[in-house]
Amino acid sequence: MQSPLHRRDFLAQATAAVSGTARAATARALPKGPTDKVTLGKTGIQVSLVGMGTGSHGSGQASNQTRLGIAGFRRVVRHALDQGVCFFDVADQYGSHVYLREALKGVPRENYVIQTKTHATNLADARSHIERYRMELGVDYLDVVLLHCMQRSGWQSQHTGAMDYLRKAKEEKLIRAHGTSCHGMDPLRTSAQEPFVEVDLARINPEGLIMDAMKPDEVASVLQEMHDAGKGVVGMKILGEGRIKTPERKDASLRYVLGLGTVDAFIIGFESPDQIDDILKRTEAALASLRA
Repeated sequence: MQSPLHRRDFLAQATAAVSGTARAATARALPKGPTDKVTLGKTGIQVSLVGMGTGSHGSGQASNQTRLGIAGFRRVVRHALDQGVCFFDVADQYGSHVYLREALKGVPRENYVIQTKTHATNLADARSHIERYRMELGVDYLDVVLLHCMQRSGWQSQHTGAMDYLRKAKEEKLIRAHGTSCHGMDPLRTSAQEPFVEVDLARINPEGLIMDAMKPDEVASVLQEMHDAGKGVVGMKILGEGRIKTPERKDASLRYVLGLGTVDAFIIGFESPDQIDDILKRTEAALASLRA
């Protein structure tokens, strides 16, 4: 993992990166606001530009979001919805399925998009997971299901059965799209070339924090390949899992990611309504600066 840049050096590098990529983003017709609907690649699935993640420091069926308790979790989700955020990223590993179900009770299904993940490698486990996830989330279908945490090139050989079932589940309208989340450059490159991947959840920020390569431009080049192939690209670790703390660094990271022109939407692990308001305001300012 790359050490954090000194503040002055980071801001200079981020500014240079944005100036070099803003033209591409503008050509893609940037959303006007942080909750405008965008389409994930060729899937036809429309989500808010800013989505809510539920897996901050998530493992062992828990995360910072679930540690808020049902009432606290619901408060954050409902505030997100009220502000126009309709894209929610969950996973079995985070234990957030049931929490999201409780938070969304009474909300029409067409008003939100759920992205979740499975560690299944074979067909039987993938089928079991999809059935259980639908029950835990209280929904008839899942929008996006990703193979979780791919760590090797050629990951397909270990996930053939799961891939076969997810294709079948899409045909049966149990899910709307499938893809991967990647931890490492080799699996990320594999996902860029694999037709099965319709959506990829990728770690990206200009500081190289908690990312698949120490040099952000290496990741950005693969995201460009994914985007050009019509895959949906969802960004994560935009704030380096909370390590990008100062206002200047947050703003620079948002401008960098949006300026790439290849990230369709991104998720932030919100833990409070105030965090939501802050990021939405900063994203709106970042979009305005890129359009200027």
